[in-house]
Amino acid sequence: MVWDRQTKMEYEWKPDEQGLQQILQLLKESQSPDTTIQRTVQQKLEQLNQYPDFNNYLIFVLTKLKSEDEPTRSLSGLILKNNVKAHFQNFPNGVTDFIKSECLNNIGDSSPLIRATVGILITTIASKGELQNWPDLLPKLCSLLDSEDYNTCEGAFGALQKICEDSAEILDSDVLDRPLNIMIPKFLQFFKHSSPKIRSHAVACVNQFIISRTQALMLHIDSFIENLFALAGDEEPEVRKNVCRALVMLLEVRMDRLLPHMHNIVEYMLQRTQDQDENVALEACEFWLTLAEQPICKDVLVRHLPKLIPVLVNGMKYSDIDIILLKGDVEEDETIPDSEQDIRPRFHRSRTVAQQHDEDGIEEEDDEDDEIDDDDTISDWNLRKCSAAALDVLANVYRDELLPHILPLLKELLFHHEWVVKESGILVLGAIAEGCMQGMIPYLPELIPHLIQCLSDKKALVRSITCWTLSRYAHWVVSQPPDTYLKPLMTELLKRILDSNKRVQEAACSAFATLEEEACTELVPYLAYILDTLVFAFSKYQHKNLLILYDAIGTLADSVGHHLNKPEYIQMLMPPLIQKWNMLKDEDKDLFPLLECLSSVATALQSGFLPYCEPVYQRCVNLVQKTLAQAMLNNAQPDQYEAPDKDFMIVALDLLSGLAEGLGGNIEQLVARSNILTLMYQCMQDKMPEVRQSSFALLGDLTKACFQHVKPCIADFMPILGTNLNPEFISVCNNATWAIGEISIQMGIEMQPYIPMVLHQLVEIINRPNTPKTLLENTAITIGRLGYVCPQEVAPMLQQFIRPWCTSLRNIRDNEEKDSAFRGICTMISVNPSGVIQDFIFFCDAVASWINPKDDLRDMFCKILHGFKNQVGDENWRRFSDQFPLPLKERLAAFYGV
Repeated sequence: MVWDRQTKMEYEWKPDEQGLQQILQLLKESQSPDTTIQRTVQQKLEQLNQYPDFNNYLIFVLTKLKSEDEPTRSLSGLILKNNVKAHFQNFPNGVTDFIKSECLNNIGDSSPLIRATVGILITTIASKGELQNWPDLLPKLCSLLDSEDYNTCEGAFGALQKICEDSAEILDSDVLDRPLNIMIPKFLQFFKHSSPKIRSHAVACVNQFIISRTQALMLHIDSFIENLFALAGDEEPEVRKNVCRALVMLLEVRMDRLLPHMHNIVEYMLQRTQDQDENVALEACEFWLTLAEQPICKDVLVRHLPKLIPVLVNGMKYSDIDIILLKGDVEEDETIPDSEQDIRPRFHRSRTVAQQHDEDGIEEEDDEDDEIDDDDTISDWNLRKCSAAALDVLANVYRDELLPHILPLLKELLFHHEWVVKESGILVLGAIAEGCMQGMIPYLPELIPHLIQCLSDKKALVRSITCWTLSRYAHWVVSQPPDTYLKPLMTELLKRILDSNKRVQEAACSAFATLEEEACTELVPYLAYILDTLVFAFSKYQHKNLLILYDAIGTLADSVGHHLNKPEYIQMLMPPLIQKWNMLKDEDKDLFPLLECLSSVATALQSGFLPYCEPVYQRCVNLVQKTLAQAMLNNAQPDQYEAPDKDFMIVALDLLSGLAEGLGGNIEQLVARSNILTLMYQCMQDKMPEVRQSSFALLGDLTKACFQHVKPCIADFMPILGTNLNPEFISVCNNATWAIGEISIQMGIEMQPYIPMVLHQLVEIINRPNTPKTLLENTAITIGRLGYVCPQEVAPMLQQFIRPWCTSLRNIRDNEEKDSAFRGICTMISVNPSGVIQDFIFFCDAVASWINPKDDLRDMFCKILHGFKNQVGDENWRRFSDQFPLPLKERLAAFYGV
């Protein structure tokens, strides 16, 4: 029995005294606040990983060395956990077995900290694929739950809760022979345990399996819900919190089971939303958010609104602790530099090419800047935000029916002498803006001036929330005569952009960007004044707000367009931007917002940007080149070179697009002197969709600006464009489609050989259900353009796309793209008239959508309409045109005499 002795020896492992002292010394040092010491410790720990039994020492300190203080023992366990994460597959078998048995033997340690550490260690080993290789783990932990000893039961439950959180999926699979069939009924028995900590673990364990609709739980769903109700009044906040969390999830997953009890659940959640413990109140408040997304919400909640609305409104006040954390008593902090961890990572939204519509701006898709205001320094999600978000969604469900419950409260809040109460009233007013806009209109002539007054309140937190709320009503403000509200609002907001409080600066800048989007060219008369303020803010702002200022300037450029192209405006705006541009290094993430801003400015200034374009162009090309080079190194030797941040390349490609769009033919020289087309060829094949998306946008813009440089590459580019017509990646597909259309206009008849690479995909996309509007429109335009230059190749398929083609283009504005697409469709109809016969009414409707087509295009329409009428004869035409809606009939008669 040699083998047996060896195993025994492994388990009788004893530490070497000197080695043990060395490790304890390290553990002590690593708790030092001095970072240099910490770094040395890190290096020593890495070196010790060379020794196979180093991990034995760590588990020994954690579980056996009771003479040491708890933080040191716990730290030893956490270092071991990191080793398990990094090197577990290299542990010798004996070491692994020793660690596993020590964990199970010490899960009931008398110290809560040590128990928790052992639990973390167990779940880390389990999630390294070891649940399969540690078959006795789950049975052992489950049997320990029945221990008479509280510590053992609590420790085992703590470990199980962590395993349920980390390994939920594998627990519910056949890999382990479905242990949940035993575990879930077992957990349910503990809902009634005498210890609050154990009850809390039990609910938390079962909660892990609600959203995935785990079979084992669904079998016991009624007993689960019954047990939850029994815990409703539990004195332990942690238990109440888990009960609320369970009910919120069940709302999404098993509404059918909750419906019979809905009245009582709502009453219960109303109480819990006012729980003394803010964590419980926050979990309960999520209930209203989730319920509002369910179709039954309107009927279920209507009788509870008189109670619910005051509860939500009350939850929107800052708590005392919030105010301390927000330094609500610090009014002036503009000279204090930002701490770097306050600055959130920004995400660059890559360029997407879209059409302009008649009903412009009604279907706004990017309102993500509209989120309930930001109190970034408090943990991001709190009761105030959750209550405000719930009120916002409920306002969208009930619309103006909510106002009778809110208006009486608002009157009281908005004019309250305590600033905290008044502030919450202003937040309420902003939260209901979207849902209750219609019903609020009669009150706005009185409210907006009151809010504009609040912009100069002495409390910074009141000034900042007022900025946000006013931005939610910007659409209405802009619809009124400019002198009434727009001018006073703009004047006051610009003052707030220069506020002495950083939070107010930030809120004012964001609100101003929203106002710019709504007002567009209404702002032109005030441009000098606006630029004055924004440029002055450059010298005043700390790091974080500078990034928001770039956005406000970029949005201004997007909103007023070529009106910005005046020498005096350029003189004000460009020097500070270029100064920042020169200060920033290529690796600095602050380049993102600055590049986005410059892209908008270049597009707006057009030729006015010429004096600045060369260094900007050069740097963008360099950024793309650097990123591609780094990516190639990383692909070849991932262990030696880290992956680049591709956002640098994406933002640079987008700025090049902005330059091409703004400078037009003037960019030709710069393109001629650079290798941008070679770089684009690589970018178009990048595995990251956003990189491809931006490179196709640039391809389309360069095609319009200087096709002579693009043309030699068309044979290489077209097959790549064809393979990217995949609607799985909406934006990539959209930009590739648009680029193909631009290329076809330039290529003319030479486009012929490339039609087979793209036409089938385009026809398939235009016929797909649920294709987003933008993609449909661009697809229709490109099909039309292909038909314009190569009618013989495209016209035979007319019948397969004419109907969706007509319906998707009837709503876009008259413009060049629409013009060329309709010329294409007319040309194809003359080649294949039978292709349009069955859907002719759709063609008539699309023709009628033109406000004023060019004369020769109008003639083409006339010819087709009269040709059809003559062919079918007057009697048939009359029968046919009787199906037309009246406006269509009148319009065709007036414009085309049919």
